[in-house]
Amino acid sequence: MAEYRLTTPLSEEEVRKLKIGDTVFLEGTIFGIRDANLIRIFENNVPPPVDFTGAACIHTAPNVRKVNGGYEKVCIGTTTSSRMDRFTPGLMGKYGVRAIIGKAGMMEASMEAMKKYGGCYLAIVGGAASWETEKIQAIEGVWWEDLMPEAIWKFRVKDFGPLIVAMDAEGNNMYYQIKARAREKLADIYKRLGI
Repeated sequence: MAEYRLTTPLSEEEVRKLKIGDTVFLEGTIFGIRDANLIRIFENNVPPPVDFTGAACIHTAPNVRKVNGGYEKVCIGTTTSSRMDRFTPGLMGKYGVRAIIGKAGMMEASMEAMKKYGGCYLAIVGGAASWETEKIQAIEGVWWEDLMPEAIWKFRVKDFGPLIVAMDAEGNNMYYQIKARAREKLADIYKRLGI
């Protein structure tokens, strides 16, 4: 397992080098996305107001405070990614997103998109919102404020991580591997218990 310090936007070549279990720290810009803005893009057919080419996008609906015509971070945490699985093929194929940051993993549609387009899923520890917030240096933009807090957010980050490569561009999925190992161990436990 390797450690990478990457600056956004990410290239396909950079992402295809990442393997499950690798650790990633990001610098540059990440975009906050969530159910409502993804529904607007893909179900209402409204193009995103930003260029996602090479982007790392985080599943979030941040807690912010409006100040001087902009926004100040209060607490920016990550939400569970699996319910947004259906949007990953379009984000990567149509809009060029390279990495999704979230918790709890994604499913088959996302895994296939990552293989096809050169993307990855970067897992962040659940419950670490204060750490995430600290690594976000500034909120540099917000679009579709009518969807608050599920607007599209532009965050400037430094040393954003550690993020674990949980799904890579070769189709490897850490969550599936852990589940398979757990099933094997469970069978052995049942056997020893005589169940």
